[in-house]
Parts: sequence; C-alpha cells; structure tokens
Amino acid sequence: MALRIGIPPNLIRPSSSSCDAMIMKPTRASLKQQRRKEAPNLSPLRKAEEIASTFGLEMTIADLEHLFSKEAFEDHPLHRRQLMGPSPPSPGFGCSGKPLRVAYQGFRGSYCQEAACKAFSSIHCEAFPCTHMEDAFQALEDGDADRAIVPVENSIDGTIDRNFDLLLRHQGVHIIGELVLPVNHCLLSLHGTSRSDLRRVISHPQALNHCWGRLERFDHRLQIEEVPNAAEAAKYVSESKITDTAVIGSRIAAKEFGLALLEQNFQDRSENFNRFLQLGLGVQQHQPRETTGGRGEDEDVVWKTTVAFSLEKGASDLFRAMSIFERRGISVTKVDHRPNRSNPVRVVEEKTGEHRYFDYVFILDVEEGSTSDTGVHEALKALKDISGFVHVLGSYTCRLKD
Repeated sequence: MALRIGIPPNLIRPSSSSCDAMIMKPTRASLKQQRRKEAPNLSPLRKAEEIASTFGLEMTIADLEHLFSKEAFEDHPLHRRQLMGPSPPSPGFGCSGKPLRVAYQGFRGSYCQEAACKAFSSIHCEAFPCTHMEDAFQALEDGDADRAIVPVENSIDGTIDRNFDLLLRHQGVHIIGELVLPVNHCLLSLHGTSRSDLRRVISHPQALNHCWGRLERFDHRLQIEEVPNAAEAAKYVSESKITDTAVIGSRIAAKEFGLALLEQNFQDRSENFNRFLQLGLGVQQHQPRETTGGRGEDEDVVWKTTVAFSLEKGASDLFRAMSIFERRGISVTKVDHRPNRSNPVRVVEEKTGEHRYFDYVFILDVEEGSTSDTGVHEALKALKDISGFVHVLGSYTCRLKD
C-alpha cells in the first residue's frame, strides 16, 4: 500500500484548474510572519522594509532617492569580466587557496543552485543559499560572499523585476557575468515509485504552468498542488517517504535529497531558458579600447552592457535614447522599465493645463556588435545629456550553456 502523508499547510497553495490562471502570491502579512520564523536576515534594511509595508509601500524609497538625486555617471569606464573566469578577489581563490564563496538566491536544490554550480564548475567554490532575495546582495556587501548568482529572466515568464530593483539600490554591486541555461523540469519521486503509483504532483506554480500540457495527458486522477517552493517540497517528500507524490523540480534537487528522476525535460516547450546574472562587489575599471567586435575569442561569448537611466522629458524621449545607440550601430537587445520611486509622477505644464504622467527608470541591455568599446562609451556620454541619471550596472560576457 502506498504511504501517503499530507503536505504541510505552509507548503501548499490551492491549485488552479487552468494553466492560464493567475499565480497566487503570499500576502505581506504572511511573508513577514514567515520571515520571523526563519533564520535572521542579513539585510540591515529589513526594518525599513517592514515600515514601508505598514504604509503600503512596495519597498524602501530612501535608498533609491539617494541614487537618483546624484550624478551616477561621470565618464564611466567600461569594465570587462569573463563569467567563467572573472577577476578573482585574490590570487589564491578557487585554486590551492581558499574556495570562492558564492551566494545564490533560493534554497538547496533550486535552479539557482544549479546555475551557481555550472558557473564555477572549473574552480573550487562553496555555494550557499540565501532565503530572501536581498540577502544575496547583502552577503556581497558584508564580505560574506565573493560572488552572487541571481535569476533575472525566464524566456516564457519574463523578467524578475525585484532583482533589478535591488541592483539599483545596492550601488556597489555590479553585473560581472551572465549565464543562460536551458530549463530542465524533472519529475522527482522516491526510488521505487513508478508513474502508475502517482496520485499527486506538486511544484511551484511557474513550473506547473510550464508542464501543464504534459500533466493533462498524464492521468485524469492526478491531483495537482501548488507549493511556494519546489526544492523544499522535494526535501519534504524525501524525508517523509511519501510514495504516491512526485515533485517537478531540478536535477540538483534529486541529487541533494536522494530522489529518483522519473522523467527529465518534462516541460511542454523545449525553447525554455533561464537567465542568471553573476554579481560582484566593486568594478574593474580601465579605459575604453578599440576591439574587433562584440564577441570574444570564443564565438559563443557575447559582450553586453546593462545600463539604467531616467529621462528628463520622460517616456516621450525614449526614442531619442534608442537612436543614440542605433546611430553608432550598437544593438539594443532588451528594454525594461521600473517605477522611478524618487519621482513616481511627472508633472508637465502644457497649453491645456497641468498634466501628470508616471515616471520610469529604463534598463537597457546592449550588445556591442561590430562597434568598439569607445563607441559604447561615447553612447553613454550622449545618453547623459538627455537623462536625469545614468548608471552602468555592468559590462560583462554572456554564455549559453547546456
């Protein structure tokens, strides 16, 4: 007889009957209650965030106001760092000396842990999880980590805006590398459990949506349950010896918690990728130099620059900003926007009276293509002329790995 143990209430969310249903998010009250029960947070801004939550604010404003009110770009030099071989904090790191300390967002068994292991597969490193998103940034600033790995985008679900907000807040942290990994959703269960034994599949809502077509064809008796964290669910299934339940999770979760891989690549679409950023503290500065193009010696490596800026005339000037790069033959590969929390509403005097518009911070990814470092450098200087601020979040390489 199959052993069935209920999933604890704190791990369960009611499942939606359609993959198009909105993903449920925990309330502020539940998040604060959960945080009080967990290990102490590294972030000194936690108290400020709780105060902001009390007054209905999404996040602390003071730090972003400090960023947006000052000149953040004065002939900013480009920085070059390889993802797989970034400039080490000291000569002994990852070799015969002490290991590289890598903070990653999430829990043991998460896709972010998988990314951290692949990013530093060639050197000796110690990767550790950060339960709260800001903790990975704070670990860098506190000297508890030498590098951090954070997820920023999924090719199906889009951008993780919170991490860009944190990059704007933590000015000393910069992007020094990018890693794009194909998603491999695995069906995990106890060893000895077969597909015919399964009566329940649990996972994070995003993973369930990615696999909904497969789940609908699986078995009409199958119960689908949403949980806030697939890695924690995998750990619970393993420790509680639940024989009729599978978890959709990562390969590394199977390894961490001793589960069997019933099936790999369980997702509906093969064109499913996660984008991760490697972060470091401080910047490696040098003067712009001429190059032969945007790609390094390895043709699979692309140089990118990510820049955040606000526009003096608001969103109506976005075309002018884009044309600065277009005239120099520089490809803009991604455009995002976030609320300008230092000045969320722009007041404009027009003939018909006073009008109010939402104001934004724009975040661009540019590839240098066939232009030189000097071309990007000059484009950023020109962008400053029409911007309230310009902040280079990093110049780095992008690698696509299997």
